Amino acid sequence: MSEPKGRGADWTEERGTSDEGRRHLEAPRRRANLDKLPGDVAAMFDAIAGRYDLLNDILSAGQVRLWRRAVTRIARVGPGERVLDLAAGTGTSSLIFTAAGADCVACDFSLGMLQAGRLRAGRARLAGPRGVRGDGQSPREQGGAGGDRSPRGSTSFVGGDALRLPFRDGAFDVVTISFGLRNVADPAAALAEMHRVTRPGGRLVVCEFSTITIAPVDMLYRRYLINVLPAIARRTARSPEAYEYLAESIVDWPAQRELAGLIEAAGWSAVRWHDLSMGAVAVHVARRS
Repeated sequence: MSEPKGRGADWTEERGTSDEGRRHLEAPRRRANLDKLPGDVAAMFDAIAGRYDLLNDILSAGQVRLWRRAVTRIARVGPGERVLDLAAGTGTSSLIFTAAGADCVACDFSLGMLQAGRLRAGRARLAGPRGVRGDGQSPREQGGAGGDRSPRGSTSFVGGDALRLPFRDGAFDVVTISFGLRNVADPAAALAEMHRVTRPGGRLVVCEFSTITIAPVDMLYRRYLINVLPAIARRTARSPEAYEYLAESIVDWPAQRELAGLIEAAGWSAVRWHDLSMGAVAVHVARRS
């Protein structure tokens, strides 16, 4: 995958894949399990890269677009800021930050997802300044306003291991990870790596599935995850096993307060969270002192 160009070239440094990542890259299973071995997770997302964004829309009933907009509003990214969008997948989330004028590195362990994102970005550049880009989203859906002519930031796609990020210390003003921390084998170590690559005073934004705050609704939601979502995926997805893992990993993930404690333990300060969709998703924010 490409390295950041121009101004962003000094963000990177040579850092290899973590021991956990190397150990399991050779022979991944068909789907990941809750041990979240990196090779299994990467292979699973490689397999669904082509229809990933479409299926996210279907399986979330369009809510994923609202969640992305909320992340943009909460992150408050501005022109000229350097953003690391970790677990960026196809880079859909990165588009929102570059629309605000930030320079963004879309980093992911799945090279297949990044390749799909690069191809889509290339098609968007060929399409020129039209109302709809290659992912089918209008400028307004990407976080800007239709007809907005403000300068867009740059996007670079970089393959990287969240447990050993290939960037220098203090390289970024903002680090974000949306629906990806749950897929890391060691979330505490990943949060510490994010802390390392964030400048003092910089910000962390973690958007992740969480626990609905109304117990009866949460019980119904978990039944949907375990029984209904995989059934829909079997009808719509080429690799439905990935969505069985998705459901299992959401149910296994800690609630809001527990995740906040994990973020604090990694060295972050001023940790707080915002519930979305009654807590089905939570956006945690923090600062590096």
